[in-house]
Amino acid sequence: MTFRTLVLAAAAASMLTPVGVAQAQTQIQWWHAMGGELGSKLEEIAKGFNDTQDEYEIVPVYKGTYPETLTAAIAAFRAKEQPAIVQVFEVGTGTMMAAEGAVYPVYKLMEDQGEPWDASGFLGAVVGYYADEEGNILSMPFNSSTPIMYYNKDAFEKAGLDPESPPATWGELEDAMNKIVESGAAKCGLSSAWISWVQLENLTAIHDQPYGTKENGFGGFDTEFTFNGDVQVKHWENLKKWADAGLFKYGGPVGGTDAPPMFYSGECAVYMNSSAARAGVLNNVKDFEVGFAPLPYYEDVIEEPKNSIIGGATLWVLNGKSDEEYAGAAKFFTYLSSPEVQADWHQFTGYLPITNAAYELGKEQGYYEENPGSEVAIKQMTRTEPTANSRGLRFGNLTQVRDVIDSEFEAMLSGNKTAKEALDAAVEGGNQILRDFEAANN
Repeated sequence: MTFRTLVLAAAAASMLTPVGVAQAQTQIQWWHAMGGELGSKLEEIAKGFNDTQDEYEIVPVYKGTYPETLTAAIAAFRAKEQPAIVQVFEVGTGTMMAAEGAVYPVYKLMEDQGEPWDASGFLGAVVGYYADEEGNILSMPFNSSTPIMYYNKDAFEKAGLDPESPPATWGELEDAMNKIVESGAAKCGLSSAWISWVQLENLTAIHDQPYGTKENGFGGFDTEFTFNGDVQVKHWENLKKWADAGLFKYGGPVGGTDAPPMFYSGECAVYMNSSAARAGVLNNVKDFEVGFAPLPYYEDVIEEPKNSIIGGATLWVLNGKSDEEYAGAAKFFTYLSSPEVQADWHQFTGYLPITNAAYELGKEQGYYEENPGSEVAIKQMTRTEPTANSRGLRFGNLTQVRDVIDSEFEAMLSGNKTAKEALDAAVEGGNQILRDFEAANN
């Protein structure tokens, strides 16, 4: 190629390059665990931020389930190929906190980058879960949820129950289930997703019982599980009794994927799952009206139930990236926590509005009046100040502990173990997982 040809080619290329794009945008990878409609909405949020400026580009990358995303991020960090931002579910908090040197705390990121940051602007029950002992927020709250009770109003009415007065206690729910099944209004009374989260972790928090020592793990390592107390044993004995009587149907391990269809079809009249399941419930239920209510409690244990605890995930920032990426991540978090973005995300998904301002905006918009039941989760989460027992859980490798709990719950349902034996075994297995976690992180 002649020198003249090279000059002409360079000139032609320069004419094709738009003015002002001499420098490429700084790309910021955001690994996440949301597929389907939630993933599409997440990508819409990223695009919304990208469209507000031309200096940074948030690049969402779907990495599979929550455990798969966490595992991928850990492997990538070891290979020095980590993203700037990774979405980690709430039970991964202890694992992330133990990964010294891997995490850039969000409060420090925002401070270093000069972005506005006020911890008091977040819902107390949300921020408490992800804060250190000094109240500093370690990861950016994003999709927070809590379990609630969904119920079939038509089945309640057919059974002679008031569909506008859902059961508030487990005793009332047991009576309702008996009437529903005996009347033929539904074949089963109750199913539940996430046995470990709903029927153990939240059960324990609502009744202000300790799940483990050292303030449920918030006080550091060397903890022991204590979720085999009288309240938990009583509740699992009831679930076993109701299962034997055909009132309760098990939805399966882990997330309990068999539970939703049993409610959608009208087979089970009551269904307990995340508040974030609201959209799925409303999209799939065609033949009856859905009611929404707080989780029940045992009135002989506690007169005023405490707040439930959250699920969902937050966004963690990883060390080892460029200053430009951190600047962009901080600006993205400011955008993400704005009332308009948060209110839209909350109203579309059923996740909690993580900020007080987003909640107030929803009220001003009339969203809660127009969508009955959409405020149940928020009121349940904020009805009391979190106690040491209802603040949440912070144990390493909690995902593995949940697997042990599911296995022991199935052993109880099959009649191989009593409720006490199953919970004792789950505590023993869980404590061994804690010891293994400590050994790997000390």
